[in-house]
Amino acid sequence: MRLLLVDDDADFAGMLRAALAHRDITADVAHTAADAELLLSTTLFAAVILDLGLPDDEGTALVRRWRAGGHSEPILVVSGRDGVVARVAALRAGADDYLLKPFFVDELHARIDAIVRRRDGFSDPSIHAGALTFDTMSRQLSIDGAAIELSSREADLAEILIRRNNRATPRRLLEDQLFGPGDGVTSNALEVYVHRLRRKIESQSDVSIRTLRGIGYMLVAR
Repeated sequence: MRLLLVDDDADFAGMLRAALAHRDITADVAHTAADAELLLSTTLFAAVILDLGLPDDEGTALVRRWRAGGHSEPILVVSGRDGVVARVAALRAGADDYLLKPFFVDELHARIDAIVRRRDGFSDPSIHAGALTFDTMSRQLSIDGAAIELSSREADLAEILIRRNNRATPRRLLEDQLFGPGDGVTSNALEVYVHRLRRKIESQSDVSIRTLRGIGYMLVAR
């Protein structure tokens, strides 16, 4: 599982990141709202751990902005603010849970698992872009209801692009998500998979994959 950890306290964030690593959880750390927004726009996270007291923005405003922008990642707020007003404001802004500092890491881990399960268990497992439908449970892509056969990596690529429909998807994000360090892939491996996916969807649907030179790719409806 890969999380985004947003906290301005570098020592606390470092200790929590190490504790999560012992539980096989990878945490990317941001110390400001600006850094958090950049990471969230370029990386896919299973969930977000967010402190409210950031130096450049209020955490509750950040949650509200993310939700308004279409981000559906589960958000667990962790804060030393123990008042009812702070908890209610964070939850109404779009946070999924609120954990008071200090806390036990085991409880944090359990709460993260719970909000991720709620998202996976009660939300529609299908994501859509134009005529495309991708079932995230079965890993099946269909065009107007007709199943399209994809390899495992093609399915991963399709899911990322559909989730980021009409948004630029950086090349680095795609390479990080599709290929591991030991895969021994060639420099043009990403282009090969994009070409294969294009061939399968563009002739049968209203969707295309645009190349954004120097940036990456974007899935758009014609």
